[in-house]
Amino acid sequence: MHTTDAIITCAALEKHYTRGGETVRVLESIDLSLDRGAFVALMGPSGSGKTTLLNLFAGIDRHTAGSLTVDGHDIAHLSRAALAAWRAACVGYIFQLYHLVPVLTAYENVELPLYLQPLSRRERHRRVSEALDSVGIADRYAHYPRQLSGGQEQRVAIARAIVTQPALLLADEPTGDLDRVAAAGVMDLLAHLHRDRGQTIVMVTHDPATAHHAQRTVFLEKGRLLETPEVRR
Repeated sequence: MHTTDAIITCAALEKHYTRGGETVRVLESIDLSLDRGAFVALMGPSGSGKTTLLNLFAGIDRHTAGSLTVDGHDIAHLSRAALAAWRAACVGYIFQLYHLVPVLTAYENVELPLYLQPLSRRERHRRVSEALDSVGIADRYAHYPRQLSGGQEQRVAIARAIVTQPALLLADEPTGDLDRVAAAGVMDLLAHLHRDRGQTIVMVTHDPATAHHAQRTVFLEKGRLLETPEVRR
């Protein structure tokens, strides 16, 4: 059962960069509200600003103008230390290329973000074991990334993203580096996290088949939301 209060709200949100003395407008006048407990796909062509918007939601980057509230926090007004603490507690991020630490086992990769929280060794073990089990890879806990398939690496990355029990799970092209079978398995897993655990997910993708797993699709083009109606399921 999902609640319908907004976990992300942005109004007149903009992101600009300066390159060679010129201003590059990556996002312009974004007005958007995303419900807590929703599974949302951000779609659009390359260069449309999808990943930039995701990084703003994560507090990885800061917006140039407008307002952005994520999980009740106006993150533009958080100090660097407060922002890092907020991100560690509230946001899980899944990357296209996994970004696992090669010298750490699957277990150790998943455990890593928990060192940023005041948890006992026993509680860390409980959470890591639960996360690995939930993504169906508990039997690979002692394997290093080089010993895993791409699909298995992404499952470890998902376990790492959810082990902190974040309010918001962000995924940037989570199936972009996987074959069709592995991609389908990862998307089934994300759908399970949304359906059975009530996890809020915002996912960037260019693939309509991947976006179909989401309950709502938002389209971006040239840094703006398209005027066409958002797709809801």
